[in-house]
Amino acid sequence: MPDGKPNLSAPAPHGVDGKPDLSGVWKGPGPGSYDRNIARDLKPSDIQPWAEAIYQQRVRNMGKDAPRANCLPDPFAYYHAVDLARFVQVPGVLVILFQGTTNSVHRTVFTDGRPLPQDPNPTWMGYSTGHWDGDTLVVDTAGFNDRGWLDIEGHPHTDALRITERFRRRDFGHMDLELTIDDPKTFTRPFSFRLDKTLAPDTDLLESVCEDDRSVPHMLGGTEITKIAPSVLSKYAGTYEYAPGRPVVISVDGDLLFMREGDNPLKLPLAPRSESVFISRTNGDWLEFSSDGRSFIYHAGPDERRAVRKQ
Repeated sequence: MPDGKPNLSAPAPHGVDGKPDLSGVWKGPGPGSYDRNIARDLKPSDIQPWAEAIYQQRVRNMGKDAPRANCLPDPFAYYHAVDLARFVQVPGVLVILFQGTTNSVHRTVFTDGRPLPQDPNPTWMGYSTGHWDGDTLVVDTAGFNDRGWLDIEGHPHTDALRITERFRRRDFGHMDLELTIDDPKTFTRPFSFRLDKTLAPDTDLLESVCEDDRSVPHMLGGTEITKIAPSVLSKYAGTYEYAPGRPVVISVDGDLLFMREGDNPLKLPLAPRSESVFISRTNGDWLEFSSDGRSFIYHAGPDERRAVRKQ
């Protein structure tokens, strides 16, 4: 552009084979969506009962056994949603290098026509093959171990997990990504969601190495109280407001409260510390409800904000 900045709306580059070249450093939409709760759009009937029970237990335990808390890789979709990634595309192979938040990981996607292996060695990122569907690169990945989490909040998966990614570079600086999750042992049906990726020109990746990090105390253990009477939980359910036009909805699911703020569809799980204090599994923030359930104070580090029940 005349100001020296790259024109992200320019046509997408193509390789010698005529297909879009996905090479470049790409960033995801950022935290606060499917990276936290990959099942946010699902109905309760879409999740196997054992998997929902594991998820709620992990929330109550504040992620004590999370892979991240043990210096192991983050969830598969998290790397796409939050972290920078370098795509290197050459004939027969696409290499994806993730910067990582706790660990840098890499993936090799074989585009030379080979099928997925019948019995691959189980890994954290799986074994990937890709093929072109028009201008969209379709990547199938299987061969996962069963030790990973699907999101930061703690939805589990099994070794039957299969993930399909559809990458479409629609212009120079923008790429559409659709992910389909298929794990019949964990979910009753496959489901899909979209992430937008944006080119990050003149940017490089940094090395990220986890060194037994213990800097986030809320990841190291559960809350003192893990069971609250349903009558107490239901007392807090409803719509509150921080201020006119700034709603927050509190709902109940199982033994947990969930908080949804504004237009963001993401519901953050809250585990009980006492009958009136609930802590966020995600970031350690906590809510303190009044005895009559008509208001609460949201404590986020040194900041506090009060919400009053609207209905």
